[in-house]
Amino acid sequence: MNIYVLLKRTFDTEEKISIKEGKINKDSTEYIINPYDEYAIEEALKLRDEHGGEVTVVTLGEEEAEKELRTALAMGADNAVLIDNEDVEERDEFSTSAILSAFFRDKEVDIILAGNVTVDGGSGQVGPRLAEELGISAVTTITKLMIEGNKVVIERDMEGDVEIHETKLPMLVTCQQGLNEPRYPSLPGIMKAKKKPLERIELDDLDLDEDEVQSKTKVVDRYLPPVKGAGKIIEGDIEQQVKELASLLQSEAKVI
Repeated sequence: MNIYVLLKRTFDTEEKISIKEGKINKDSTEYIINPYDEYAIEEALKLRDEHGGEVTVVTLGEEEAEKELRTALAMGADNAVLIDNEDVEERDEFSTSAILSAFFRDKEVDIILAGNVTVDGGSGQVGPRLAEELGISAVTTITKLMIEGNKVVIERDMEGDVEIHETKLPMLVTCQQGLNEPRYPSLPGIMKAKKKPLERIELDDLDLDEDEVQSKTKVVDRYLPPVKGAGKIIEGDIEQQVKELASLLQSEAKVI
């Protein structure tokens, strides 16, 4: 099987994030593989082990993104591709899907896996947009994937329930927590990753002009949420606590 994984380099939401002039301050921010993309990588590796073939991880970014690609290679991916988008000043979901569709235009694809959402953007649009561009089916937020020949059976998360879809290859899926348990890179995997192929592609290699893929949207501002004030502990028996809570909601919070 020709298995591809879409990977994004995102900031680590468990580390401190600072904003400088309306942009994420890269100098003080830790970056990682988007956590939902790790489920996509793991599922791709399982498909390869079961059906044969190769796993190729693809990302858009600058030179720094090689670190996350090498991590994916250390997890077990066979190949990595970095599409350099340094010349694109602002990139949104339109830009990303347009660049990726140009990359996949001449590729033989059985399945493309991606994370359900990214922790920095959270739109969940890139996967479905790319599938539309490529003319293949897409199923999002999957929690189970079974492939037999050309037939694909998928279980999909539906906010407390499960939806079952039956379709066929080629296709694209976006992966949700619960699909699998992503593996950690092993020491031998890390050593092997240094020798695995990592291809770097420019927009010119895809016959794309920067103007063709400029963002359709504009970010007006970025800012951190306001710092939360200290909480209050209400003491006394239940009746006293209820009275005190009602009084605070009325006098301080002003919600009643």
